[in-house]
Amino acid sequence: MKALRPIGRRMATALPSVVGVIIVTFLLTRVLPGDTAAYFAGPAATPTAIAEIKARLGLDQSLPVQFIRYVGDLVRGDFGSSLTTGQPVLSDITARLPASAELVLVALVLAVSIAVPLGIIAALKERSFIDHACRVVATAGVSLPVFFTGLLLVYVFYYILGWSPSPLGRLDVFATTPPTITGFYLIDTLLTGDLEGFHGTVAQLALPAATLAIFALAPIARMTRGSMLAVLESDFVRTARAAGLPPTTVVLTYAFRNAVLPVITTLGMVFSFLLGASVLVEKVFAWPGIGSYAVEALIASDYAPVQGFVLVMAVLYLLLNLCIDILYGLIDPRVRIDA
Repeated sequence: MKALRPIGRRMATALPSVVGVIIVTFLLTRVLPGDTAAYFAGPAATPTAIAEIKARLGLDQSLPVQFIRYVGDLVRGDFGSSLTTGQPVLSDITARLPASAELVLVALVLAVSIAVPLGIIAALKERSFIDHACRVVATAGVSLPVFFTGLLLVYVFYYILGWSPSPLGRLDVFATTPPTITGFYLIDTLLTGDLEGFHGTVAQLALPAATLAIFALAPIARMTRGSMLAVLESDFVRTARAAGLPPTTVVLTYAFRNAVLPVITTLGMVFSFLLGASVLVEKVFAWPGIGSYAVEALIASDYAPVQGFVLVMAVLYLLLNLCIDILYGLIDPRVRIDA
């Protein structure tokens, strides 16, 4: 129980942030241009019809009354209903969240598997060709917008070379959707033994995941390189080398373990950036995630899905920070979660 108390305190301190997100999101959706009732009533609707829709949606009431009603629904687990899809927002988000999560997680794993070794080698071989290549990759990743990178990859690998399938969702139009077990197609196809579906999922996921991975490469590689350079000049690393320890042991066991905390902090920031960048990537590749769902709702002035999307993203970000705090203590016992 004592081990859970620091986690409970962390979650308690996160509650004001959630409350702030709820308030800001509610107010922002009310000041956005466009009239929800007029949009769904149609261009030929009369003022009486528009007023009836407003009354049905509760939009004719004052903002304080609307906010109290909204908070009361949230307490009961009701995110409202989407006027665009006609379904409860929570059901829509639950159905679409695995698609976004799979895309972001695969992109993050791909970025880490490239950026961390690249940053370590660049730090070990400072001012070498690899070091300069790391800087070029970092600069390109920061400079290129994700939608431009996605369109460029589609143009090269789909239109010119023909290596990639059409960028139209998670599966080819002729493929069969796997049974929903986890919602992650990569895992569900393996669990059901559908190797053809697995290969099709990988093919569809390659370009959007690569687009996000290029965006995430830059900060991870730069932080890994800078942190390793600082640690490699430490006295304990010189002592380990003087003691005749193998270079791999010195680099991985001594240097990288002490340099990994800033990298983990960067991973948390990059993950949050990827959640935002995935909105544009989903639109480019027609990916059926919650990002494209929120954009479509925003265009239609559909308040409930937008509020639900922002709230879910905020909760995911807070949970991610909590996981990072716990991971700090596991990697370095000197860092305590209750510090």
